[in-house]
Amino acid sequence: MATQDTIIRCRGLTKTYRMGGQEVYALRHMDLDVFRGEYLSVMGPSGSGKSTLFNMIGALDKPTGGTVTIAGVDLTAQTSLQLAYFRNQHIGYIFQAFNLIPSQTALRNVMLPLLFSGMDNTAAERRATAVLEEVGLGQRLHHRPDELSGGQQQRVAIARALAMEPTIMLADEPTGNLDLHTGEEIINILRGLCDHHGVTVITATHDHKMLDKSDRILWIRDGAKERLEKRSNLDIRVGKVE
Repeated sequence: MATQDTIIRCRGLTKTYRMGGQEVYALRHMDLDVFRGEYLSVMGPSGSGKSTLFNMIGALDKPTGGTVTIAGVDLTAQTSLQLAYFRNQHIGYIFQAFNLIPSQTALRNVMLPLLFSGMDNTAAERRATAVLEEVGLGQRLHHRPDELSGGQQQRVAIARALAMEPTIMLADEPTGNLDLHTGEEIINILRGLCDHHGVTVITATHDHKMLDKSDRILWIRDGAKERLEKRSNLDIRVGKVE
């Protein structure tokens, strides 16, 4: 973890939904500080609120109550257009299902967000090539997703997110569809984003290898913060956390 500078501050973060006439809590008055350059893993059973927390931090949804402040910007006070701009400038996303465009090459998949942001074609190609080389795909620039392994597709997804030089990377079960060896390679790439780029990485995971690389681990249950621990205070092994 690079510094103790707080980049994400959640205070009283609450999200409720109406279901069958009842109010259901997805998040319950959560307070959370995330540090710049930190690798934070989020654990919790299905329906615990992990995805809702990601949506709040990722500027994809607004809370019912409380605030989310990132890099000094109160996301709850922003318009939809302002949130879209903020996402483009600050947030990178990595998904379990990769979400690549099947008809496009690895290079074009990484270039497209850059082109949409206004970068010219030459600069976008140069940037996309550089990040693909950084994640070890310099020899796969012109391969489509169906010509790549699962691990290689996830590397393209990481390169696509990294190309925009995000402040925060949100990774939702990024090793869930990968074998153990490939998953470990992806984990090491994500750890490197913190160590070499100063990116704040937040990942939802059940992979104990990923926990081992974390700076801190947050457990969520029923929408509430159940436990938050430094990795150094835990005995973590594959298949076991004490």
